[in-house]
Amino acid sequence: MLQRPYVLFAILLTILVSCTSSSENKNPITVNDSSETEELRDAETSLTSAVATHGQLKVSGNKILDQNDIPVQLRGMSLFWSQWISKYYNAEAINWLTDDWQCNIVRAAMAVDEDLGYITNPEIEKQKVFDVIDAAIENDIYVIVDWHSHHAENYLEQAKEFFTEVAKKYGDQPNIIYEIYNEPLDVSWNEVLKPYHTEVIQSIRMHDPDNIIVCGTRNWSQRVDEVIGNEIEASNIAYTLHYYAATHKSELREIAQQAINSGLALFVTEYGVSEASGDGSIDQTEANRWWQFLDDNKISWCNWSIADKQELSAALKPNAAANGNWTMEELTISGAMVREEIKSKNPEYN
Repeated sequence: MLQRPYVLFAILLTILVSCTSSSENKNPITVNDSSETEELRDAETSLTSAVATHGQLKVSGNKILDQNDIPVQLRGMSLFWSQWISKYYNAEAINWLTDDWQCNIVRAAMAVDEDLGYITNPEIEKQKVFDVIDAAIENDIYVIVDWHSHHAENYLEQAKEFFTEVAKKYGDQPNIIYEIYNEPLDVSWNEVLKPYHTEVIQSIRMHDPDNIIVCGTRNWSQRVDEVIGNEIEASNIAYTLHYYAATHKSELREIAQQAINSGLALFVTEYGVSEASGDGSIDQTEANRWWQFLDDNKISWCNWSIADKQELSAALKPNAAANGNWTMEELTISGAMVREEIKSKNPEYN
């Protein structure tokens, strides 16, 4: 009687081994393999794209917040003047900047009054910008629509017309950021720039109540301190700060810090690691100081520029392909520096 359980156990064990062996022959995928596959799938699907992650942006105090009220810092590239180097205003180039460079924002710098810009060829230049916007939306990244002029106050009605059309066409997309005056020169904030911005903002807000609007400041968008105490009375407004690391150093950072301390949200829609001319020299030390300053203050930025012009601020060497797929050998010193900064700091979206 005491031996019977052991006999039964031996019989059951034999049957179990036989079934297991048969099952392994029919299906080599084990339970553990299936579990690992599920873990890999979960890891892949946990990654999302930039706009899916951050959603509708807004300005709160001196920060830009995402849909979860978390401060967000975007990093990406600006295209060059649309009428001069337009070869990169295409979906393939934007795809490459998203996938390979890990940009979560791009900037379409639509020429206004220089040479054959918007004032002369509105439909042609406008379509270039729309192509970039469409590609950015397809890649689920943010896009700055830039009225790229140094004399925008002379083209107020055209600016209102253009931004009204953009707001009507794309205002329901959280990807859009409006930059309504690239770089004013030596004109008054109170008497020229603020009235200009106010009118263009009103045109946009008739069709888009939410997306961020970035407003240029005096002296090539450097004197953000002049806005203190005289801000634009509207929601979701940021102010433009531009710098070139080999020219603008601690003095400009101090001006920017004053504006931040007063509660202004800044957006660096354009900067370079070279001198302000776009050439001259590259200052790696100051570039790193600026990047640290922007990180410390959660300031978003776009680097100038995706262009194959023969100058230090260009990211690409002459004759680099129009459709992306650039090798490291096709990048300039600036391009390699900025690409590495973006890839090392930006989240890796899927």
